[in-house]
Amino acid sequence: MKTRLLRSAGAAFALVLLSSTAYAANPADVQSGAYTVESSHTQIGFSVLHFGFTYYSGQISGVTGALQLDTAHPEASHLNVTIPVSSISTTSTVLTGELKNSEWFDVAKYPDATFVSTQVRRTGTDEALVTGNLTLHGVTHLEVLHVHFVGAGVNPMDKAYTVGFQAEATIHRSDFGVKKYVPYVGDDVTLTIAGAFEKTAAK
Repeated sequence: MKTRLLRSAGAAFALVLLSSTAYAANPADVQSGAYTVESSHTQIGFSVLHFGFTYYSGQISGVTGALQLDTAHPEASHLNVTIPVSSISTTSTVLTGELKNSEWFDVAKYPDATFVSTQVRRTGTDEALVTGNLTLHGVTHLEVLHVHFVGAGVNPMDKAYTVGFQAEATIHRSDFGVKKYVPYVGDDVTLTIAGAFEKTAAK
């Protein structure tokens, strides 16, 4: 009986959350304006071919920054984020430590990377190409993010209006002077980005 009551209460709570979210599945219905990165739900995953045998993955967290979103004119939108490379992590503590040293990303000297958009081009109903300057390891290169709109609405937990995107890109680490073990460990690095942004309250 107690289990049944708990299940009923859980289902009712879920219905309340869903009904109060005001979810937007169409990018045109998303609120334009200034947004900040919601760091706790924004992640950057990376994957690189390891000696031709497997793809090895890791993660970077703690991203901060701002998005100026114009849904009526997407090309007028602008993204500026800071990526703490010093937060890089893998399933191996030894490898994580190596990636932070001077032969790899040298996080003591270059703790952060940045991405500043220079162009936004809509390519579909919920797709866009975001071109921008990626500065990593002290080197800046123009890179392209393939961005997919996921959804938007009021977060039922913190009541903040939130918009989310999924993005992918492939960069060449040697372009940024990170050449350790190339080509045995792949030069191509695939990035998979889950980006959450909360709308800034109007003053």
